[in-house]
Amino acid sequence: MANSTIPVKLNPTVDITVEEMKELILYHLRYTQAQATTMATHRDWRKAVSKAVQDLLINRLIATQQAHRNAEAKRVYYLSLEFLMGRLLTNNMYNAGVEDKVNTALAELEIDFEVLREDETDMGLGNGGLGRLAACFLDSMATLDLPAIGYGIRYEFGLFRQEFVNGYQIEHPDDWLRQGNVWELIRPEYAQTIQVYGEVQSVFDDMGRYRPKWINAREVVGVPYDVPIAGYGTNTVNFLRLWESRASEDLDFNVFNQGGYVEAVQEKNMSETISKVLYPNDKTENGKELRLVQQYFFVACSLRDILRRHKRENDGRDAFPEKVAIQLNDTHPAVAILELMRILHDEEEMEWDAAWSIITRSFAYTNHTLLPEALETWSVPLFGKVLPRHLQILFEINKRHLRNVEAKWPGDHQKMRDLSLVQEGHVQHLRMAHLSVVSSFSVNGVAALHTKLLKRNLFADFNELFPGKFNNKTNGITPRRWLLACNPELSALITSKIGEGWARDLDALKELDAHAEDPEFREQFMAIKHRNKEKLAAIIEKDCGVKVDPHAIFDVQIKRLHEYKRQHLNLLHILYLYRRLLQEPDFEMHPRVFIFGAKAAPGYELAKTIIKAINAVGRTINNDKRVNDKLKVVFLPNYRVSLAARIIPASDVSEQISTAGKEASGTGNMKLALNGSLTIGTLDGANVEIRDVVGEENIFIFGKTVDEVEALQAEGYNPGEIYENNEMVRQILEWIGSDFFTPGEHNVLLPIKQSLLDHGDPFLVLADFESYVEAQHKIDAAYRDKERWAKMAIYNTARVGMFSSDRTIRQYNEDIWKLTPVQVKL
Repeated sequence: MANSTIPVKLNPTVDITVEEMKELILYHLRYTQAQATTMATHRDWRKAVSKAVQDLLINRLIATQQAHRNAEAKRVYYLSLEFLMGRLLTNNMYNAGVEDKVNTALAELEIDFEVLREDETDMGLGNGGLGRLAACFLDSMATLDLPAIGYGIRYEFGLFRQEFVNGYQIEHPDDWLRQGNVWELIRPEYAQTIQVYGEVQSVFDDMGRYRPKWINAREVVGVPYDVPIAGYGTNTVNFLRLWESRASEDLDFNVFNQGGYVEAVQEKNMSETISKVLYPNDKTENGKELRLVQQYFFVACSLRDILRRHKRENDGRDAFPEKVAIQLNDTHPAVAILELMRILHDEEEMEWDAAWSIITRSFAYTNHTLLPEALETWSVPLFGKVLPRHLQILFEINKRHLRNVEAKWPGDHQKMRDLSLVQEGHVQHLRMAHLSVVSSFSVNGVAALHTKLLKRNLFADFNELFPGKFNNKTNGITPRRWLLACNPELSALITSKIGEGWARDLDALKELDAHAEDPEFREQFMAIKHRNKEKLAAIIEKDCGVKVDPHAIFDVQIKRLHEYKRQHLNLLHILYLYRRLLQEPDFEMHPRVFIFGAKAAPGYELAKTIIKAINAVGRTINNDKRVNDKLKVVFLPNYRVSLAARIIPASDVSEQISTAGKEASGTGNMKLALNGSLTIGTLDGANVEIRDVVGEENIFIFGKTVDEVEALQAEGYNPGEIYENNEMVRQILEWIGSDFFTPGEHNVLLPIKQSLLDHGDPFLVLADFESYVEAQHKIDAAYRDKERWAKMAIYNTARVGMFSSDRTIRQYNEDIWKLTPVQVKL
């Protein structure tokens, strides 16, 4: 075995050899983990490997930051409340260019890398697509050599760890830090102190100018932890800076000495709560307050860090927009606008117009929702309690904004109400999306249809008030994680046909089109798919206790549980198939396994009822010998990035079935199509663009279009008519509304039936049901034609190159940020 001394030849300017990699791993096993090879656990080995890879990244990180500083580079700062990073070891190995060498070194050390990979805990600092998109974007920014820093919160606990008990979702703390995080670097020297609560004192300076003063505020310290973000095929390593909240004073020693042991650490406990949990339940006032404090905490720390760096490298505040672009990932960081205005106007005593000019040339806003009810608002009393000075600043921004509205539409009071940053009512609310639109120089949607609907419906008046401000940036995914790392066999097959360049230029996959006609390639492609299905079948048996046949169609719906995503439409189709199998002995269908993965927000009762229904129906079907294994239903618990990386390569059918006009974009649709899964979907979000690139013959489109949805709702949609006139629908709804699937639990699933009938079926599940069933019949027929299906799967992989996040980030930079890429030399 190799000597575990410090490797002599390790040098960041020279490619590391397998022997040097082995020595580096052994060094960290001994001197970082303090373990001998004979006593080390899998966790020790995994941490040693991670530290060895991190060493290579840190050399590049230092060189990158020096290069950016020497180039006096303009940077983009990506502010997001979520970063769903998942596991980092495999991706960092690929992006560092040492994947083969690490695997070879471990093989020589007789260590199974797969075991190490499974030991790593997901960095689950996000809820769904928003956070995963942010993670993909960081990967692409580094790959494209863009000077970029991500900012977020180092939550002690992620969203939650999901367990099913009798089919019900049970939430447990996601203690992702329990084994430590080997990738992070603590930076206490860059800690920032911020304020919350307090009051505003009216003060005038010696020139008689009004200078409001924020007093009696509570101080909180933000301590940064940096996670290196490596680009692929380049030396650039940027970083993600995550803030942890701490008290300004850990212990009140006088109170402690007087016997008040609990009271002495009260301030510490209150402050550390801020970064404790991702998305506290905001059904309560305390939950809402904590969420607002979280948002302000991370943007206030981030802005002070941005200003510190700017002042170190540049002269004067006027150059700020020329050196800084701040991208708001949805409205969660929107309070940054008010905070920067407060710093410039109050602390640095800039005149209002000069400060506002900097604001409106520095911020850009990405909108992620078309649902008006999902646009973030804060009650004025709560906002004033937490951020009293910021409330005054928002009112002043609104006053000046409404002057412009009045100038555009004189005397139109309804227009002023519609465009105001303040929503009137019994309790006034602040519209953070309106603040973001008014204050940003760019507002973008995340799919062509989404942006069209933003401009036509949600923000139509703003689009007229600010012509040219709105633009589209269709979302994308990083091919490094979502093909190269998660589907290595398919990646190797692709490389054997078209070379290695595709991982940096995903459009190169178009060259695979011609190979769809090659029988040998089709056989290889589908053989890889089958092996991936075998691996997923083993996970399903382990986690769900259900045996499934890899020869069946693997029909996948993996996404956040929400009514508009319509997991219950999928469930109704499952019941349709089950009913036909029971009542029609001659009914022919190819065996199918329906695979779900989703978490429901803890306070979202109907979503949790849908989870219970899927589990209850699945348990009944899976134990009914009459279906002869033609139908299986499994709900994999605790859906997360690492589980998605197992499901996606094994999927045959991708369920993208949201109500048209409700999904902004979606990125799961892109990941699944890239791995050769055929989409069944509505013309919603990025499905429209997927159809355009893969061809109508290689996708299964169903349901009402946006225009048809709007027309139906305008004329008065009545789901009761469908219930009365469609025998199949009526029988299925009666079935799900009964206690058949939940013996001993009365009316447990009844809320699903009620939502579709008594509550008006707000997401048109019944309106699209027949069209959905028809599309599913087409899938069954297509899958039976193995040659046709293989071609369709290959065409999906070959034609979705435009959905690389590299393309998305390139467009952000060309149209919005205007950064100059910086080549990093070691």
